[in-house]
Amino acid sequence: MRSILAVDDSPSMRKMVSFTLSSAGFKVVEAVDGVDALEKAQAQNIDLVLADQNMPRLDGIGLTRKLRENPRFKGTPILILTTESSDLMKQAGRAAGATGWLVKPFDPNRLIEVIQKVLR
Repeated sequence: MRSILAVDDSPSMRKMVSFTLSSAGFKVVEAVDGVDALEKAQAQNIDLVLADQNMPRLDGIGLTRKLRENPRFKGTPILILTTESSDLMKQAGRAAGATGWLVKPFDPNRLIEVIQKVLR
């Protein structure tokens, strides 16, 4: 079973994402921000990271940079799921090493589709 690290400071958003992903057959590990996510990513096998951009302590782009510094996560898909939709933010995400950028509110079917595509 593929493991996804879902990172969002909003408990309701984490629940929604978690429900969507576990319904599609993924194991979901939840983290409340980028710092929590880094600790959880180090402690277990993660196949994909799905992170919000705007979070306290460490945002999605910062988390992406930190993960990419670790050889273990060089090839791990990292998707940013956020309300931010500016091209500037998307470019910053790509520059940090994000695999993709999805805008909230998300369509559950589209989210699963994108995740399955990047996990191939």
